[in-house]
Amino acid sequence: MNSLAVSLQDQAAPEGVCYGCGSAHPSGLHLKSHWADDGIHVICSHSPDSTFCGWPGLVYGGLLAMLVDCHSNWTAMAYHYRAEGREPGSLPRIDCVTGHLGLTYLKPTPMGVELTLKARVEGEVGRKSRVICEVWAGDVLTVVADSVFVRVDTEKLKQQAHGEG
Repeated sequence: MNSLAVSLQDQAAPEGVCYGCGSAHPSGLHLKSHWADDGIHVICSHSPDSTFCGWPGLVYGGLLAMLVDCHSNWTAMAYHYRAEGREPGSLPRIDCVTGHLGLTYLKPTPMGVELTLKARVEGEVGRKSRVICEVWAGDVLTVVADSVFVRVDTEKLKQQAHGEG
């Protein structure tokens, strides 16, 4: 990964307000996802601060789920842009939402260790895409996730959620 490269979030949604991955959220985590050098995986790193401690010395499992959710969603969107031969941020915008989030916590995730998330789309890129995501604490695999992300029109979703559609 080229750490100097602009993240997928900053390319495609610089105005994003998601707490986990929104570049414009005033106090969010500001996750930054990038294509890995292998061209297959999308990766990001995060070092949880003490706010996200679960049991003493361990990362809160809910934070791990949020990290996986945000990073896997960006993985799905990156694959869609690539499948269409477009750069992230080109129009029309591509958005996905979580259809299913499935995590298996394999080992405790220690605080004080940089986490690396490594994700890829498994199978065809379609309206519903399966994403496999791993969370590594150093060289220890602590979480594996198998999730589904759905390509959507977010304006229609917002209207539907507010009883307008």
